[in-house]
Amino acid sequence: MAEAAIARLRERVREAAATGTALEIVGGGTKRFYGRSVYGEPLHTTGLSGIVHHEPSELFVTVLGGTALAQLEARLAETGQMLAFEPPHFGAAATVGGMVAAGLSGPRRPWAGAVRDHLLGVRVLDGTGQLLHFGGEVMKNVAGYDLFRPMAGALGTLGVLVEVTLKLVPLPAQTETRALALDQAQMRSTLERLWRSPQPVTATWYDGEILYVRLAGEAPDVAAAARRLGGERLPDDTALWQDVREQRLPWFHDPRPLWRLSVPPAAPQIPLPGDWAEEWSGAQRWLLSDSDAESVRRAAASAGGHATLFRGDPGEDEVFQPLAAPVLHLHRRLKAIFDPHGVFNPGRLYAGL
Repeated sequence: MAEAAIARLRERVREAAATGTALEIVGGGTKRFYGRSVYGEPLHTTGLSGIVHHEPSELFVTVLGGTALAQLEARLAETGQMLAFEPPHFGAAATVGGMVAAGLSGPRRPWAGAVRDHLLGVRVLDGTGQLLHFGGEVMKNVAGYDLFRPMAGALGTLGVLVEVTLKLVPLPAQTETRALALDQAQMRSTLERLWRSPQPVTATWYDGEILYVRLAGEAPDVAAAARRLGGERLPDDTALWQDVREQRLPWFHDPRPLWRLSVPPAAPQIPLPGDWAEEWSGAQRWLLSDSDAESVRRAAASAGGHATLFRGDPGEDEVFQPLAAPVLHLHRRLKAIFDPHGVFNPGRLYAGL
């Protein structure tokens, strides 16, 4: 069944390459808001569904790109495993291929690594209809490192993710979330202390009034860290971190543009008007603001980072941080190698790419 679906996709890509037809790769469609708009004929991947190989003892799974992310996570939970980077779904129809293509990570990102750090291999359909295979199933077998990692975060501009192999981690034995009422200075001091000492932290969220810290690991380690940290224990914290990950908290329910600023964790408060929230011990900061793109990006750069318009109409501006000329040249070369006819998601990342 999967091979028949792959054959149909290959034929459609070859037709598009021959006629110069733009294609919009569509999985579950839950992340279409992310990036620039694409105007092309839909190329659906949901026919590529199923877990190909899951070896719990080797901590990896190989899965078809159109597989529902919720289905994969449920399967992993049955064996006491998880995706370490805690990917957001943004809807029940989210797929594994869309997860890798978007390259978005959840609350665990600073402590567990990003999507690309757990990607072991891919089978990808390039812009000429060729089916390419990069990487392997376990770390010692990985090859072609520089060719499969760029697929994470490319938003489908390099090819169709037919199959992906991912590294897994065991579910933690114990988790606990502490809530601390802190002002900005106290919050920054607490996070700095947590960074400097080996604490079992796996998530933080600060909404301007309350700092939430999730601890995870062996029960004695979690209990000791909770005593040192103080604050109040949340009796059931699962919903909180799912709502942070999926942006379901009331804080996100605002019509203003939503900016994501990636900055050094210790960077001071950024002087921009709007409402702020922070994740990743201060490394990821969310801003709801009507400020213009130039002002936001200039402020992020002054803090040592960069800014992305996560939700909102970019108008004439780019969604992602504009690239320096040498980096843009490399992006164009990579696009030309994988998609020489420019059929896949043209313009999704940057104008002309």
